[in-house]
Amino acid sequence: MGLTCTGEDRELHIALSGEVDHHRARGLMEGIDREIDMRLPSRVALDLGGVTFMDSSGIAVLLRAYKRTAELGGALTVRNVPEQAGKVLRAAGLERLMRFE
Repeated sequence: MGLTCTGEDRELHIALSGEVDHHRARGLMEGIDREIDMRLPSRVALDLGGVTFMDSSGIAVLLRAYKRTAELGGALTVRNVPEQAGKVLRAAGLERLMRFE
């Protein structure tokens, strides 16, 4: 699926890889939801370093992760954003909602 999760002490690291498009977005969101529900993290790091392409469906994936983390009172950080994905995410203004590194 292109989703790898690790973590301990209420910190969750989620690495996405491959294409994040309308064909894969639902599965990614379900996988992220499942991991957040299981681990109940206070901090989530979403690593996009392995993403090769992202369309506007990626915006929904990040917003869903942000919302689920916020519901637990946690914080979401987005890391290693590829240039092409960054253009999509900046166009949506997501840097106003979540922290990008």
